[in-house]
Amino acid sequence: MNKFTSFLTAATWIVVVAVIASLILPQACRVLREYQRGVVFRLGNLVGAKGPGLVFLIPYVDRMVRIDLRVVTIDVDKQEVMTLDNVPVTVDAVVYFRVDDPVAAVVKVENFLKATSLIAQTSLRSVVGQAELDELLARRDKINHRLQEIIDRQTDPWGIKVTAVEVRDVVLPDTMKRAMAKQAESERERRAKIINAEGEFQAAEKLVQAAGMISTEPIALQLRFLQTMREISSEHNTTTFLPVPIDLFSHFLKNGNGTAAKAS
Repeated sequence: MNKFTSFLTAATWIVVVAVIASLILPQACRVLREYQRGVVFRLGNLVGAKGPGLVFLIPYVDRMVRIDLRVVTIDVDKQEVMTLDNVPVTVDAVVYFRVDDPVAAVVKVENFLKATSLIAQTSLRSVVGQAELDELLARRDKINHRLQEIIDRQTDPWGIKVTAVEVRDVVLPDTMKRAMAKQAESERERRAKIINAEGEFQAAEKLVQAAGMISTEPIALQLRFLQTMREISSEHNTTTFLPVPIDLFSHFLKNGNGTAAKAS
């Protein structure tokens, strides 16, 4: 009888210990992954950041907050902004950041995700409002860099490191799109006219050079005349021409030049 009572007592103690262990061990042992850190508070006082690996806590005394150190991506909602040159646009962006200081991210801000998102929204409106439309469309990398500097500077006390900010889309009003299309078409027409005028100018310069060469070497005009005849004869047509030596008209040309000189 005494042996049976001792066995029951031992079994009871084993059950009690097992129950206590099942309640205490989950509270005393935590496993953190490589990209996680645990900020531990003991009776409300900050102990520090622990992890990764196995972390031991005092049950019902210590409290731990898990922090993910991986890069987090947040979408900045579309914002209606008036640019510096008074053009209404709708822009949105995406922000990439990570937690560098887990203690600061827990102690110095209530919700670092929400706080970073709100700062990104206000910074996006401010930066776009200080830029002209052409700069927003053509120099988006400059806008992105400026946004990153502003957001990173404001979130640095919270242990947040902003790695990149990208303006994702810029939506223009339909009237502005039509105006920009007309402007682009006018610009293309202007360039075409300038190119055509430059071609005419270069052609005129070559003609002047050719005239100067012919005036010094009259035989060049005869060679050009023969080349023109050859080009005409190579075509399949019914044109008939009679070559006349230019020397026959040289006397009249000289008299015409002399008369013009005397008249002047």
